[in-house]
Amino acid sequence: MPSRTPDLPQPSQPPHPPHVTESAGPARPARLPPPPELRQPLQLPQLPQLPSDEDLVEALLGLAVPFEEVNGLLAARTRLARDRGLRTFFEEMLRTQAEAVGTLGQPAGLDRDWAAGTAGGEGLGTLLFVALAPLARAYHRALGIPAEVTGSTLADLGRQLAVSRWRGRSGLGNARWLTLHFRGELFQLGRLQFQRARPIGADASAARAGGADEWSLHLHIPDHCGPLSPAACDRALDRARAFFPRHFPGEPYRSCHIFSWLLDPQLADRLPAESNIVRFQRRFSLLERPDRPSVPEDTNPLKFVFGDIERPLESLPRDTAVQRALIDHLRAGGHWYVRAGRLPLRPVVPAAVPATAPTAGEAVGQEPDR
Repeated sequence: MPSRTPDLPQPSQPPHPPHVTESAGPARPARLPPPPELRQPLQLPQLPQLPSDEDLVEALLGLAVPFEEVNGLLAARTRLARDRGLRTFFEEMLRTQAEAVGTLGQPAGLDRDWAAGTAGGEGLGTLLFVALAPLARAYHRALGIPAEVTGSTLADLGRQLAVSRWRGRSGLGNARWLTLHFRGELFQLGRLQFQRARPIGADASAARAGGADEWSLHLHIPDHCGPLSPAACDRALDRARAFFPRHFPGEPYRSCHIFSWLLDPQLADRLPAESNIVRFQRRFSLLERPDRPSVPEDTNPLKFVFGDIERPLESLPRDTAVQRALIDHLRAGGHWYVRAGRLPLRPVVPAAVPATAPTAGEAVGQEPDR
């Protein structure tokens, strides 16, 4: 694993963060990283800075921020420059999040609606991640992660803003979620997102009791990324099998886990057997979580499929099979549940190494993780 690149702010102690193996000379076997609770955040020599007004538009568009959000974010940038108290409030959170880049399992330290109740706080959540983006990109480069993966991962900022508008809200609906992307815990590989995870303490005991693995990737399905087709899922899983051993060799992931309404077995009773959702379900073995007894979560599928969960069922559109399935089941007195599932992640069988194979340092980051 390569050491940090020069443009990534260096901690004062120790010279190499505990989650990055120092490399010098021939590649050596990867060491298991310390447990997440033992990892220390970076000590930054200085805070990341927001782009100037002239460069902010380009930075926003580079993170897929919708055009209709731009003017409001420029105004938020101006408020930050003029209001010292607001700037102090912003910089305190920026330091917290910047120091957590590269850590695994640290508390998010950020509420879902951070800054929403602060006078003049509109747009600060988005600007926070804009300021973090250069640090996140530098961390990715230090690990040899292709720019294409970095771009699609960080573009979830723009997607979340678009989803909020679709659901009738303004700003970020869940700023806490995006801390995973900008810290380097979550990566988008094609149609699916994969989150590095290692349960600890009580969570680990509960996970083992439910049949989960010590090291497992949490799988997420991003909104508005096209059909959840078997071919698209196959490609994403194949990329994950190659991506994580290459860039995180000390983290032996052998499975994926998902917690989603999409795994509710009742969907198979109301959708065609060859529908994308039912075929997606078949990939997973359902897990029971003693610490999470099943309770109805009817609004969970409604918010993902319809956006607005306040509308009466009879007023919701019935254009697709899944829309009709969700509505008809609820109108018949049924409920929907979030279920947990496990999918083995078979390791990639390495190809024969040619006689003129490049060194590890030369090869890192040269090819996309496909």
